Amino acid sequence: MELLDAHLVPAVDGVAYGLLLFVVAAGLSLAFGTAGVLNLSHGTLYAIGAYTGAELSDGTWGGLALGLAAGTAAAALAGAGLSAATVPLARRGHLAQALLTFGIALVGGDLLIQLFGADELPVRVPGALDTSVHLLGHRYPAYRLGFIVMAVLLAGFGTWVLTRTRVGAAVRASADDPQMLAATGHNPRAVHTGVLAAAGALAGAAGVLGAPIIGPGPGTSENVLMLSLVVVVLGGLRSLWATLAAAVAVGEVQTLGVSVLPELAPYLLFAAMAAVLVFRSRFAEPTAAHGPEEPSADPVARLRRLLGARLGTRLGARTGEARTQKAPAQSSGRFGAWARGAAWRRAAPLLVLLLVLIALPGLLDSYSISLAGSALALGLLAVSVTILTGYAGLPTLGQTAPFAVGAYATANLADAGWTVGPVQIVLSALAAAVFSAVTGPAVIRARGTTVLMITLAVGELASAVINQFKSVTGGADGLVGFPATQALWGGEGMTDESELYTYALVVAVVAVALTLLVLRSPAGKLLTGTRGAEARMRASGHPVGRYLLVAHICAGALAGVGGSLMVSVQQYLSPADVGFEIAAFALLAAVIGGTTSVIGALLGAGLIVFTRDWVAGSWPGHGPLLLGALFIAAVYLLPRGLAGLRGAPRPAAPLPLPTGKAAP
Repeated sequence: MELLDAHLVPAVDGVAYGLLLFVVAAGLSLAFGTAGVLNLSHGTLYAIGAYTGAELSDGTWGGLALGLAAGTAAAALAGAGLSAATVPLARRGHLAQALLTFGIALVGGDLLIQLFGADELPVRVPGALDTSVHLLGHRYPAYRLGFIVMAVLLAGFGTWVLTRTRVGAAVRASADDPQMLAATGHNPRAVHTGVLAAAGALAGAAGVLGAPIIGPGPGTSENVLMLSLVVVVLGGLRSLWATLAAAVAVGEVQTLGVSVLPELAPYLLFAAMAAVLVFRSRFAEPTAAHGPEEPSADPVARLRRLLGARLGTRLGARTGEARTQKAPAQSSGRFGAWARGAAWRRAAPLLVLLLVLIALPGLLDSYSISLAGSALALGLLAVSVTILTGYAGLPTLGQTAPFAVGAYATANLADAGWTVGPVQIVLSALAAAVFSAVTGPAVIRARGTTVLMITLAVGELASAVINQFKSVTGGADGLVGFPATQALWGGEGMTDESELYTYALVVAVVAVALTLLVLRSPAGKLLTGTRGAEARMRASGHPVGRYLLVAHICAGALAGVGGSLMVSVQQYLSPADVGFEIAAFALLAAVIGGTTSVIGALLGAGLIVFTRDWVAGSWPGHGPLLLGALFIAAVYLLPRGLAGLRGAPRPAAPLPLPTGKAAP
């Protein structure tokens, strides 16, 4: 009884907090489970309601009702707009949706700050609720008890609509069998829009009612989104009651857990999320192809390829007899010339990019040179994401975890006197590889969106460790003041921007060259085959899991090299350098490049750094808006990345076999 009495208030707070998360997560579950949209801007919909409610609150019941109506309507309208924005991505999978909605979240967050300011807004509630009541001998805010009642009523009403009404039946049918829904006379597109509008309305209503609990301010949308994702993962997409139980559990961890187990509370949520996802993936058979879903083909390009293939086949059949008359030596010479030309075409972009990078120090000022060094570090992180997303078929939002391991390893090595660059690079890569080897088994079994969620959980757990272990990481203050890196043994520490850039360029060139050699070797072909034809690979006796684990470890080592470079170039390290936003940037860079283009990933990273730090410098305070616009533009305008701008290669005419026989 004494224990219950001591923790009664946090326990009741946990119920109120959990019910708030339930209302938000119910909308996220509705958008994902029914409309099929992985909405990373759902926290922004909550913020729209919270800001609107706070702005209209005046301490009266009329102000609360007006704020509830306006906030719910605004968020519902935003949800309907989100439906229109995601319709063109219907066949491109959840990766494109995640990047688009994250960009929308960045734009929306910036616009909210411009409209309502960067400070947290005060919320005035009606006088009858702006007091406290006695609860088993304790004083407790009346508004939170009232919110518990309102949230329960809202949950009951939502459950009744989904399970007992024709509207709910149409919503469930749109998720299970949209063709049958269309046959009954309903428009699936209209249902899709209605579902996302309803999801936005739930988030907006939760924002208005929950503003006194989770107030509108910077970071609110990200916090609400992360917690809602945890609730959806723990509760699943099939049962609102399971979602309710998961939400209350998350609320108790966030309130009661902090007072009972303060050391473990930061890890419990995302550890539980990762454990549930891994447990579910163990009972799901891997699909035949688990790579990122490709955009639907352009009909004109498809027709051109089809005509070209038929024309090439006919020409090959007509000239096959003539080819058989040519000498084998001439045929092999012709084949060698074609191969050399293809190799030159592949190497030309690399050489051009390298020449441009070498010339940069003579063309840029010191600040721009330092940005170019940071872009190289982020580029290696993007290349590691390309290996996992494009080659292994494991889209990741947590590659900043090994990136952080490499970064903090280098900073601590330098602080301990190990300042030689090659030593830092090797040890940081080794530490990141060990980390990836430990976390790899939890990742490689999963596929698709589950991989995104598991890696997101791994990244958030790494962020929690960074904030907790201040003796190693410096906590929220980060690390600064450690000795500068030496390029080689016996040299001086590098402090000049040009020296640091040259060091970063040499390391990046070596790392990228080794990566390309591996990807174009038989090992790389096996990895590509694993992504495209996993069932055949398994049937042929190939250890697919081992291939994926090795790829995960190697990608982690490369990310560790990138983290080491970042520390050497910046000469400081903060948690923001290795957070979720950087993970999204790296994934965007890989998508801009084309998911299978190493050089494209480097160019994408350069474009992101250019937008975030150089362009945003001329428009202070609008960096998130510019980055969000970059996310949106990249998703819409570059469905196949920069590599796709060159167009699909034309099918070549059948080449003669070395024996002189025509190719079949």
